Amino acid sequence: MEIIPAIDLRGERVVRLRQGDFDQQTTFSDDPIGVARSFVEAGATRIHVVDLDGALDGSPSQRVLCRSIAASISVPIEVGGGMRTAEEVALALVFGIDRIVIGTAAVEHPDMVAEVLSAHGAERIAVGLDARDGIVAISGWTKGSDVPATELMTSMAVAGVRRFIYTDIARDGTLTSPNFDSVRNMVTHAAALGPDVRVIASGGIGELDHLKRLAELRVEGAIVGSAIYKGTVDLAEAIAAIK
Repeated sequence: MEIIPAIDLRGERVVRLRQGDFDQQTTFSDDPIGVARSFVEAGATRIHVVDLDGALDGSPSQRVLCRSIAASISVPIEVGGGMRTAEEVALALVFGIDRIVIGTAAVEHPDMVAEVLSAHGAERIAVGLDARDGIVAISGWTKGSDVPATELMTSMAVAGVRRFIYTDIARDGTLTSPNFDSVRNMVTHAAALGPDVRVIASGGIGELDHLKRLAELRVEGAIVGSAIYKGTVDLAEAIAAIK
């Protein structure tokens, strides 16, 4: 299982939200590039970057900063937040982003997902399944939909998506623990769709034991944010333990 540290950007600062609530924001650093470099020094093999402003605005707001992060480190980064057109996806990939995470557009514009898969390949695209009580939220988690996460996974897998990032919004930023039952359900559902359909888990990780339990569920990766910033998970220690 790959441990993927997260950098959430708002106003060019590294922040964390609690349960996706923009009114519950904690700022951790004014130096996102420095944070990224520290993650690489700790052994990270990939970094997850979220453009929170872009998620709210509907188009990427931190383009230059994301490119600078990618150019400043030796490991790939994946970026989500506001990626809602094929043009934005293509531009990000041209400028050094390894993988794009698509959320809202997967619900509202599924044809766009098929287009970027055809243009760039399944390894460059992931779909975010951000859910409250199993139902996908969109627009920076500020709006609900009527689409169950398992239903969106199915339709996107049929379209050719092979990697899904599943977040239980109620657990995100809480450190209380992932929703292991929901993660298990998503992994089981993915396996039924094909042996190459993979799940990355996100939300609620607060200690090393949580990561060990996720590894037992056979997720491809686990995204860790608040636990690293608040010191309840040591990134280097966790990477070594999971290896």
